[in-house]
Amino acid sequence: MNASGSTAPDPDPPVTVLIVDDDELTRTGLRALLSAKPDLDVVGEAADGAEVLPLVERLRPDVVLMDVRMPSVDGIEATRRLRSALADPPKVIVITTFENDEHVYDALRAGASGFIRKRAPSQQIAHAIRLVATGDSLLFPDAVRRLAAARPVPRHAPTGRAAALTGREREILRLMAKGRSNQEAATQLQVSLETVKTHVGNVLTKLGASNRTQAVVLAYEEGLMGPWAADA
Repeated sequence: MNASGSTAPDPDPPVTVLIVDDDELTRTGLRALLSAKPDLDVVGEAADGAEVLPLVERLRPDVVLMDVRMPSVDGIEATRRLRSALADPPKVIVITTFENDEHVYDALRAGASGFIRKRAPSQQIAHAIRLVATGDSLLFPDAVRRLAAARPVPRHAPTGRAAALTGREREILRLMAKGRSNQEAATQLQVSLETVKTHVGNVLTKLGASNRTQAVVLAYEEGLMGPWAADA
């Protein structure tokens, strides 16, 4: 029974959001858009990446909307600081003007869960926040593939952490790179959902990745998504 005497379950608390962008107009616009969603709560704003860690420690947001380009400390370094300083850092979504911005790739590599364009519809931005708040990554396979294609690809077999992946784990990683959900991977491979979750967990651990998106980025760098991917 909740406080009102009803037996209906209490609603989930809103997802808390910190907006980080050096452009005041952008911050104001995002706050207005997100504040209109009853399940989202903008708890603070920052104009530079240097402000992010202290604000996160004080406000404890679930998700940080992070501009990738800022004059003092950019979104890439701010994301690194969060992941290195906090045992349980918030999810980071990079907001960017251009989808093919090479800095987006670096932010994903640093541990951001995904990215979204600043001019995306409000419903799309809200959905992205809800998605990463539940622990899912916001992965755009084609965009990540294009970003990775601009980087040098290893011409050798995977080494180090990537070499420790089993054949099945590489197969799971390829499906992750295609944007498949755990359930879709389970259906395609004809295995249980729990089996897929176990494999995904092993992939993240072996690659030292904080989320699915970062694992895919690292896989491209290790050559697992190039010619050697067919070996799995």
